[in-house]
Amino acid sequence: MTDETLPRPPGSVATPHYLTGLALVIAGGALGSLARYLLLLATPHPAGLQVLTIFVINVVGSFLLGLLVGRVRAVLTLTAARWRLFLGTGVLGGFTTYSTFALQVVTVAADGAWFLAAWYPVVSVVLGVLVAWTGLRIGLRTGTR
Repeated sequence: MTDETLPRPPGSVATPHYLTGLALVIAGGALGSLARYLLLLATPHPAGLQVLTIFVINVVGSFLLGLLVGRVRAVLTLTAARWRLFLGTGVLGGFTTYSTFALQVVTVAADGAWFLAAWYPVVSVVLGVLVAWTGLRIGLRTGTR
């Protein structure tokens, strides 16, 4: 990533590159959040299906983020950094969601589904790490160096 896309300390002067990065994250985050919201709207409301939807969103997002990072990791251009901000921090950051995941674990437990409440976070984290690693490996192999 280039210096133009790194976070700036509070009170520093906003450069055009910094403002471009902010716009990319905001636009990507809006698209990713909208996609997650629409998928949840399309999912029937029983708690188990909502949990499955967020699980799939987080696993797919983990894989795609790993793939993206792997593909742009060796390419230190401003264009690659911008794609990573838009797609990684923005779209996939808005698409995946830890807060919904955490709330679902608590809600499912409060509803008495203790087995699901115990295994959902374990499987989500383990599988999320594995698919992120897989995506990273694939991205590194297929990325432009």
